[in-house]
Amino acid sequence: MEKINNVSEFIFWGLSQDPEVEEICFVLFSFFYTIILLGNLLIMMTVCLGRLLKFPMYFFLNYLSFVDICYSSVTAPKMIADLLAEKKAISYVGCMLQLFGVHFFGCTEIFILTVMAYDRYVAICKPLHYMTIMDWERCNKMLLGTWVGGFVHSIIQVALVVQLPFCGPNEIDHYFCDVHPVLKLACTDTYTVGVVVTANSGTIALGSFVILLISYTVILVSLRKQSAEGRRKALSTCGSHIAVVIIFFGPCTFMYMRPDTTFSEDKMVAIFYTIITPMLNPLIYTLRNAEVKSAMKKLWRRRIFLEANSK
Repeated sequence: MEKINNVSEFIFWGLSQDPEVEEICFVLFSFFYTIILLGNLLIMMTVCLGRLLKFPMYFFLNYLSFVDICYSSVTAPKMIADLLAEKKAISYVGCMLQLFGVHFFGCTEIFILTVMAYDRYVAICKPLHYMTIMDWERCNKMLLGTWVGGFVHSIIQVALVVQLPFCGPNEIDHYFCDVHPVLKLACTDTYTVGVVVTANSGTIALGSFVILLISYTVILVSLRKQSAEGRRKALSTCGSHIAVVIIFFGPCTFMYMRPDTTFSEDKMVAIFYTIITPMLNPLIYTLRNAEVKSAMKKLWRRRIFLEANSK
């Protein structure tokens, strides 16, 4: 099959075609994106300056915040700018790069959440062996594995799309380039590609979700043997993780665990894992974590003390 590509750019339909709704969305999502940046940067600063990086849970939390910033930045700035633009266009190369970024950082976040669940399992179920199992070398290897896994997944997705011919139309009923909406525009049969895409994304999303559910089920069952104080601390930490998992994996499973079809509601669902989850992660992890709140208070007091002495 000879590849014919007459499409040099794609046009997004965006979240709405109503100018008034777009103006409201512009203010709302600009606020959300600001919260994402400030909240996740605050967590990273707290973990690094508060000397929490030596603890595996905060080591991974630091990189989760970094991935959240990158993940939302792949789609949010373009989407926010398009809300005030008359023509919501993206180049073919830009579209492929955005598709790569969404799947790279999204998949990496899935793997980091899975590793964090394993960390909690070891801490609660095997506390005497925790420092031996979760040593510095193993944490670095697991982190490297999350990045490599995300890269391999996203390369497969992009490789499946770039070899397809596009000869028009070029309008995407979405606010960013994702696999299923782009496949609809290919001027060839994409059934086989769609099956591979679904198998690739679906296996990762569903497989990780099942692993997470099993991990937290085992953790919750093992808490019956803990003291009341131990149960309270463990539930506080695991509760925040479970909340993130549900908010992130629910929409992801809906989007990628189905055949190559698209719905008008997809863009609303996508907002949950591209905007809402990266925004809620800092709030969930700080409000439900005593050590992070304590480190933030110490940093704040130190800053006030330094400012007072400089005057």
